[in-house]
Amino acid sequence: MLYKIVYFIFQLFPSLKKWFWKKWYTVLVNKADDPDLRFMNYGYFSEKIALTLNEEDEKDRYSIQLYHHVVSQIDLTGLKVLEVGSGRGGGSSYISRYLNVKEMIGVDISPTAVDLCNKIYNINNLTFKVGDSEKLPFDSNTFDAVINIESSHCYASMDNFLLEVKRVLKPGGSLLFCDLRRKEYLDEMLESINSNRFNIIEKQDITPNIIEASIKMTDDRKKDIKNLQVDGWFKKILESFAATDGSKVHQSFKDGYMKYYSIYCQVDK
Repeated sequence: MLYKIVYFIFQLFPSLKKWFWKKWYTVLVNKADDPDLRFMNYGYFSEKIALTLNEEDEKDRYSIQLYHHVVSQIDLTGLKVLEVGSGRGGGSSYISRYLNVKEMIGVDISPTAVDLCNKIYNINNLTFKVGDSEKLPFDSNTFDAVINIESSHCYASMDNFLLEVKRVLKPGGSLLFCDLRRKEYLDEMLESINSNRFNIIEKQDITPNIIEASIKMTDDRKKDIKNLQVDGWFKKILESFAATDGSKVHQSFKDGYMKYYSIYCQVDK
């Protein structure tokens, strides 16, 4: 019931939603300042993916596989790429080190998250900046591709985000996107993409892949939460936020109340 009330309030006051998520991620970074904790997504499992990863990246396999599933739909070699909502930077780091991009920039609304990324990553073609998804700090026609992983549900306006993505992308540039929505808001999300002149090339319901990954990641996620030395209601919130097996969010995926889609589209301008 509490989740439904919160969703209802966010629908009424979109700016409150953005404020809440900015505060939430800032608190989370402060409580979880372990530099080895580099991802916060739900992960992705598929028997078709067999990545060869460095030993240091193996512990994040399922989170990396979510990025790989989304971004491997195009060849990023030699491209200038922007990730909007870069969080703890693990995805941008993976792309910059494994996929031969010319330049990788991660943008996040939380200065605390950006400071953490700038401290733990030292990669020549990777930088992080503070920026709002609805007012990106870049010139028009700057990027070949924009990545957005499990972030847009936090934004006040999906339309404003897409307008900014379209502005900073070069003509014919790509948006590589994945996120969750309550089932009744899926059509609204897809309509936003279409109405803002993005051509959807590939659209996939990957909810089963998310469910399977979250089961496989549960023990590690619970161990990470235990290491934060939190208890009571905050621990329960973190376990649900991480979609651990048996949590409210995990059950919402299983029941079909929440859906998770990946979308590859190109800008038409």
